[in-house]
Amino acid sequence: MIKYLLYYQLFFCCAHFTNASAQSSTTFTNPLLPAGADPWCIYKNGFYYYTHTTGKNITVWKTKNIALLRTAQKKIVFTPPATGPYSKEIWAPEIHWLQGKWYIYFAADSGNNVDHRLWILENDAADPMDGEWKMKGKLITPNDKWSIDGSVYEHKNKLYLIWSGWEGDINAQQNIYISTMSNPWTVTGERVKISTPELDWETHGDLDNPNDVPHVNVNEGPQILAKKDKLFLIYSASGCWTEFYALGMLTANEESNLMDPASWKKSPQPVFKKSAKNKVYAPGHNSFFKSPDGKQDWILYHANSREGEGCGKFRSPRAQQFTWTPDGTPFFGIPVKTNVAIKIPSIIKRTNSLHK
Repeated sequence: MIKYLLYYQLFFCCAHFTNASAQSSTTFTNPLLPAGADPWCIYKNGFYYYTHTTGKNITVWKTKNIALLRTAQKKIVFTPPATGPYSKEIWAPEIHWLQGKWYIYFAADSGNNVDHRLWILENDAADPMDGEWKMKGKLITPNDKWSIDGSVYEHKNKLYLIWSGWEGDINAQQNIYISTMSNPWTVTGERVKISTPELDWETHGDLDNPNDVPHVNVNEGPQILAKKDKLFLIYSASGCWTEFYALGMLTANEESNLMDPASWKKSPQPVFKKSAKNKVYAPGHNSFFKSPDGKQDWILYHANSREGEGCGKFRSPRAQQFTWTPDGTPFFGIPVKTNVAIKIPSIIKRTNSLHK
């Protein structure tokens, strides 16, 4: 897949935290880890559960404080078989809590990019670090075409799958699709295309590779964010190997038919892009999470620290708080510089009382 032309391995290791003072950190700095693309984070039962593309397995981190991600407990929950349809190119895992169980969605292939499809792991333990992660199987999308970056969203008691895929069987363009789901592992109904790379800033994708196609337009990494009566689908556009990789946005009314392409309106400009001033390049493939007290909204994304670093081992996970405009639209601002102190997500304040 053109998104990972430079296949990589992580060059860092994490240990369990041993310093009690570190646990009380009130600030952190980006990047959260030295390397890691496609970061995903969920907050549940007092803990952050984090994962990203390692290139060789699926690993989950667990921490109460996002500032301590480098020293958090971590566990490899899935090691792919040596051969087979989900043995290679393990990309963009996401961990979800749905209908009383944990699920991890990820893309994988047999070593041949055209085989890329979505796969599911399931765990019925209360804590995803416990129990057994079992291969639930292939998440079969309508028409069974090339599929990556699958994410599941629950809206009005219905499950929806959103993902990036090819229209046909040839690598020419990646679109954003949506389908309904009858349960966390079954897609039902049709595949509906709700975004295609058509604006100038979405269509930077020249490839300098004689063994590949000359150019690819890209929409990928879809994530849905809800606020009041609106849904915002944030996606990555242009090739991640270019300096134009950025986040775009589709907006829909929460009462609209999400399966109708006309319900989704595309913003004409990117909503989050590189900052040469802050030396943050090609920010993309994001997710969202709330602070422990539920009062703050945060964006989690990967980016490079230098120009020309492309889609490989240099991408690192970063987090920063974002705000909302008066009309209820997310405002992400500009990517924060590395090594700048950022206050950790706001915690739940507890009061002590004396009882006689």
